[in-house]
Amino acid sequence: MCLAPEQFDTELEKVLWVLTFFKLGHVLRWLENLFQDKAVMESFSIQSWAVFKQQFRALFLPSNAKADVINTLEESSYFQGLCTVDNYLDHFHSLVSDTGYTNPHTLVVKFCQGLRAAIQSQIATMPTGRPGDADPQTWFEAAR
Repeated sequence: MCLAPEQFDTELEKVLWVLTFFKLGHVLRWLENLFQDKAVMESFSIQSWAVFKQQFRALFLPSNAKADVINTLEESSYFQGLCTVDNYLDHFHSLVSDTGYTNPHTLVVKFCQGLRAAIQSQIATMPTGRPGDADPQTWFEAAR
């Protein structure tokens, strides 16, 4: 929409264009209901981009995303499991970014908690060059 604003003369055109990308699951059912309502009321219930954003956020975005991410870091669902260290690191960085955690010691503890035990032990028992308990970057590099 930003690259070709001349393609969208009205806010309704913007909304309808975005809706063409809704093809699966809950969002598809919401779309189907919108069009069923349109057939009954003979007009589309969402006439502006602002109304669309408000309804979409209310239905599809968590009300407290930060708390959800913090809870994820307090469970085992973010653990490395069978994925590669790089994939685990990407997921871990994303979660940490969303939580706002900045304390280096906390980052190391959370990272190690989810890191596969064999890798964690190998790093923790390095005879020389073992990462410090408050040095997350060195832990990330050692895990790689």
